Amino acid sequence: MSDSIGETAEVVVRAAAAQYSAGHFEVRRFPLVDSPASVREVVLLAATEKSILVYTIVLPDLRRTLKEEAERQGVPAVDIMGPVLEAMEKVTPLPPKLQPGLLHRLDDEYFRRIEAVEFAVKYDDGKDARGVFRADVVLIGVSRTSKTPVSMYLAHRRIKVANIPLVPEVPIPEELDQVPPGKIVGLTVSPQQLLHIREERLKTIGLRADANYASLERILVELEYADSVFKRLRCSVIDATNKAVEETAIRVLEIIRKGPKHGDQ
Repeated sequence: MSDSIGETAEVVVRAAAAQYSAGHFEVRRFPLVDSPASVREVVLLAATEKSILVYTIVLPDLRRTLKEEAERQGVPAVDIMGPVLEAMEKVTPLPPKLQPGLLHRLDDEYFRRIEAVEFAVKYDDGKDARGVFRADVVLIGVSRTSKTPVSMYLAHRRIKVANIPLVPEVPIPEELDQVPPGKIVGLTVSPQQLLHIREERLKTIGLRADANYASLERILVELEYADSVFKRLRCSVIDATNKAVEETAIRVLEIIRKGPKHGDQ
């Protein structure tokens, strides 16, 4: 429940639910709750089912009403926004604005995020190598090393990313040689994990899993070639084996903010 769009609360709930069997939970979002009557209506609905309420409400009166009503109805309720606001009040003399939805206003930050997403789409998978000159970071690696998912995650953090696939039979774009090593990050994974990822990919698109694309011999050749490119460009390298996209993306952010460190593991 939220007096804004409820996105933050839903992300927290789904992160917690992922620790259990996902099939046991249904997440329902109640956005733009702006009156005590609306609060009571949602709490009453939660009380009729085996539910918990997770809420991000910035208006103190609504938070107070929700807490009291949840206690009266015996509904477990988790306040995400309230404790953080109260903690901030202890370290800053500035009063909170108490305006729902400020995070999602169409401000400069929002438009920079949209620009970064459009950039990632335009310069994805080596579509136009000239994008490396305008990128904040360039990701390189063989197929299925999470270049595109990491690019999109970073784009939502307002980072412009171009990514270039490495294929032994295809020379790397000459533009890469003109990019400072600190702006290039190589992504790699273990041969066994890459084999599994490619086999699953082939199944998804209805092709035979024994195609050369998913053979261990071919994968070893590609990874060896990629390693030679990493060394030639003197770029940092992230081993993304068993790493979530978010984890890899955060490491990329650390590299471009602190400077390159070759051979990252």
